[in-house]
Amino acid sequence: MAVAETQLYAKVSNKRRSKSTSALLESLLAKGFPAHIAPASSWLCTELAMAVDLLYGQERQKALAATGQKTIEDAAKWLHSHCNDPSLDDPIPQEYALYLCPTGHLHNHLQEFWKESKRQCGKNRAHEVFPHITLCDFFTCEDQKVELLYDTLKRIGDSFSQSFPTSISLSLHSSTSYLGFFIGDSHANILKEFALAFSSEAAALADCHVKPCLKQLHLTLAHKFYPHHQKTLEQLAKCINPEETCQWVAALYSRDMRFVHYQTLRALFQYKPQNIDELMINAGDLIYVDPRQQSDVSEGWVIGTSHRTGCRGFLPENYTERANESDTWVKHREYVFVTASRLFTQSENEPNVKLNGEVHNPNVSRSVTNVLSLQNVTLRRGVLVMRHGERVDQVFGKSWLQQCLTADGKYYRADLNFPSTLPKRKDSVKHFECDPPLSCCGIFQSKLIGEALLDQEVTVSYVYSSPALRCVQTAQHILQGLKLDQKVKIRVEPGLFEWTKWEASRVIPNFMTLTELAEASYTIDTSYRGNFPLSSLVPSESYEEYVSRSSAVIKQIITACPSKGKGVILIVGHGSSLASFTRPLIGLPARDSSDFAQAVRKGPSAAAVSCWLPPD
Repeated sequence: MAVAETQLYAKVSNKRRSKSTSALLESLLAKGFPAHIAPASSWLCTELAMAVDLLYGQERQKALAATGQKTIEDAAKWLHSHCNDPSLDDPIPQEYALYLCPTGHLHNHLQEFWKESKRQCGKNRAHEVFPHITLCDFFTCEDQKVELLYDTLKRIGDSFSQSFPTSISLSLHSSTSYLGFFIGDSHANILKEFALAFSSEAAALADCHVKPCLKQLHLTLAHKFYPHHQKTLEQLAKCINPEETCQWVAALYSRDMRFVHYQTLRALFQYKPQNIDELMINAGDLIYVDPRQQSDVSEGWVIGTSHRTGCRGFLPENYTERANESDTWVKHREYVFVTASRLFTQSENEPNVKLNGEVHNPNVSRSVTNVLSLQNVTLRRGVLVMRHGERVDQVFGKSWLQQCLTADGKYYRADLNFPSTLPKRKDSVKHFECDPPLSCCGIFQSKLIGEALLDQEVTVSYVYSSPALRCVQTAQHILQGLKLDQKVKIRVEPGLFEWTKWEASRVIPNFMTLTELAEASYTIDTSYRGNFPLSSLVPSESYEEYVSRSSAVIKQIITACPSKGKGVILIVGHGSSLASFTRPLIGLPARDSSDFAQAVRKGPSAAAVSCWLPPD
């Protein structure tokens, strides 16, 4: 990939050098840049001129289409950012869709539902996109013909402006996997005629195949959620008044068709590559990640493509958060349907209050609060399942040990985020490569979590840990934060180890023995014998084998802990532990293996899930 990028950059650079600087500046000025920019900085002028010079060919059309054909400056900046993009010359068009989007009070209430449903029930498929009614699903259009779509939208919008309904009839529909508003037949017929007229003219003028939505038109509220969340979602949806004031907008959006089935991540921090195969990211960058390509990637890392630059490489997963699919979409043009009855409908009876920059409706809030209050149930024993803290190879890569060993094999602290020392083990120090310790930040994380539990007066009665060193260390430092490190001992349970298919070495690591851990001053219960012997761990086990192991081990742990007390059972494991150990306890089936892998990648270091067990 690096060779291809180098060759492409050389080709683009040679193309740029074919004109003199003065000719490029003339081109820049001719494209509308202010004259005072030219003498301001020769470097800036040259770079911008080079970018604009490329706007005369295929790259020009591609840059304009990718930025919504708004301004030449946006297109020039896009080209400058994509100068190393290996797909810059690929004749791959954008995909376009026509949506009918609500604005005004109805939109505000829908956004409130989006926020509350995500907070109470977790993210579902509907959260990936903003509230909308699909008129024409995604279709391709050649870059040079996109402006014909804009003309089509304007003409068809004008022709329907008088017949467009003053309000759209919305009726709530619910099933075990879908919740949304269905459009009333009379209004749906008008919208279908509008979509059909747009698709017919777009096909004729822009030579693209546009498929209008002619089935049941709907505005989705939630999709592909867990059935036990249906009642809560319905209660939240009833807080929305579908007759609220609303102005409807027909909007044309585009997306990059290469990344349709990818996940989208947002960078939280800047990351500067330390190796040639790593990706440079800035805070706020959006990254496309293909879940199918992550199986062979080291834990804590993902391989993705930058939306901003088009470059591809590895990046640390804990530098990112999950973004929405539509965050990378570009709005091209919109047609606002203004009806006479809406010109005088502003709102004495519809109070809106601005809180933290968001429009907020007090009536909706009160209803949401009532829903929350219904779900407070007093329960007893708790189980807290945690992922270990930040591991050292998550920060410094797979070769971290090579960075801090002297020529004679002695450990030294090459960076302040490396641990100050490594615990002693009888076999080779090389085994730390497959059983890495926490970083200093990971140790700090773990202690803070213990202190936070102490502040909340959480009583921890039992502690179980995976045999991985990073998990034992996490448990130890949590106990220190709780001031329980001299009172509660850690039970090392081999059955809590992660899904062995994800082990990069394809073998079960050589873990430190209980004796070695105790000699290293970890508070280990050396008398405890695990439910699942270490020798029973199978390399590259199937997903079904891992789910079966996890379910059996967690149930054995619960059974072994007396139910008379009210203390929490703390279990320190891996990213895969959060779902695999809690779902059996609350009666939920295991996720599909593909969904499971995606869910695990969402969890940061030291992530935790709690569930409360009812009285016996």
